[in-house]
Amino acid sequence: MARHYPNDLLVSGFDILFFWDARMLMMGQAMTGQNPWPRLYLHGLVRAADGQKMSKSKGNVVDPLGLIDQYGADALRFFMAAMESQGRDVKMDEKRVEGYRNFATKLWNAARFCQSNGIGASRSLAAPVATSAVNKWIIGEVVETVAALDQAMADLRFDAAANTIYHFVWDQFCDWYIELIKGSFDEETRAVAGWVLDQILVMLHPFMPFVTEELWSKLGDRADYPLITAKWPEPGAAVDPAAKAEVDWLIALIGSLRTAKNELGIAPGAKLDAYLPEPSEATRGIIERNPAAIDRLARLNGIRFAAAPEGAAMQVGAGDANLIVPLEGVIDIAAEKARLAKALEVSTKEAKSLEGRLSNPSFVEKAKPEAVEKARADHAMHKAEAERLAAALARLG
Repeated sequence: MARHYPNDLLVSGFDILFFWDARMLMMGQAMTGQNPWPRLYLHGLVRAADGQKMSKSKGNVVDPLGLIDQYGADALRFFMAAMESQGRDVKMDEKRVEGYRNFATKLWNAARFCQSNGIGASRSLAAPVATSAVNKWIIGEVVETVAALDQAMADLRFDAAANTIYHFVWDQFCDWYIELIKGSFDEETRAVAGWVLDQILVMLHPFMPFVTEELWSKLGDRADYPLITAKWPEPGAAVDPAAKAEVDWLIALIGSLRTAKNELGIAPGAKLDAYLPEPSEATRGIIERNPAAIDRLARLNGIRFAAAPEGAAMQVGAGDANLIVPLEGVIDIAAEKARLAKALEVSTKEAKSLEGRLSNPSFVEKAKPEAVEKARADHAMHKAEAERLAAALARLG
């Protein structure tokens, strides 16, 4: 009693709030004069994909052991955390479970890539000293992720916590940091990358304990120091605003160029010329410090600080810069304009038709909920497609 009463937190399904939780509270008060716990967390129920309660008689019960056999315990566990919003039921979605299995595979492949380039376990709880912008940036991203994760866990927002670490691992670390450091594995970068990977494993461990424990043991010789006993991250660092601005500019440039190529049907690997007359001092500095990353990831033949030649071109924005990319000889301008205009007409027509249907009260009230939901999703898709095609046409002038 002295050690375990009162407890700190009761986690319970909302369906037994009055059958069990309220009785515990009243009995505790009656017998001890104290509440048995100061906080009560009510989670939702796991339901079938259509929102119905699982029932053997309905034949819609999902066997968790079958999902574990197919996708792994980590994927199912992460799905449950990511979908757990306070007071809301969890609709079983096997495609999401499969997606989190792919997330575990993404982390595994990133760890293998790091290991193959001499990046291993870190021996420091605090962040290593960094001088390059990309290393300062990723350390700052870890600092922000730890803070967001701590806040989400303190608020018992397990969905927010899971999604915070998911986006950091997939977007910041795998999609950008690893790509930006390829080909430049100096001692500083190896130390920073190894430290960041360790922080990822620690932060992800409560959600995916098995794959993270396995990677932890394989990335370094720490047989007497299993991951479950590791200290929670304490970066001892701060966000570097200049480094963050520099890498964010690079990401914006690369992302904008990739989007523009996709809109205009240009092959992703095609290398283009780019011109930036009269850049700001800050933008010129970023470009001059990162020529290899820009050429490799943005697929550019460098950026010239001069006026672009006459002719058809597209404009790509990044920060305060507006790059001009000539298109003469790259695509058939007239044919591309005709294709985009035709596609825009079709998408606009579909969006207006669906908008009319959704604005009709009799349709919204009388149609099946799934039909209304599909109409809304289709409307959003066609509207977004029309905006994308209009932006592509605008690029061509």
